[in-house]
Amino acid sequence: MYMNNLLAKLKDPKTKVAFKSYLRAVLASAVTMGLALAADLAPEQAILIGSLAGPLAKWADKTEKEYGLGTK
Repeated sequence: MYMNNLLAKLKDPKTKVAFKSYLRAVLASAVTMGLALAADLAPEQAILIGSLAGPLAKWADKTEKEYGLGTK
């Protein structure tokens, strides 16, 4: 019973949107950390570039209706 409720909640559209938003935040964090570790950049520069990763990922998502490639 509990597992069925959990699966139903995971299939909820609001949960899917929240999870996609979480994944975009993880992507932005990974880009920032990767740039800070791999490139010889100042931390401020890595943060600035990494802060663009989340909005760019949302823009590139064709299922997003707010802005980006999914808008008509």
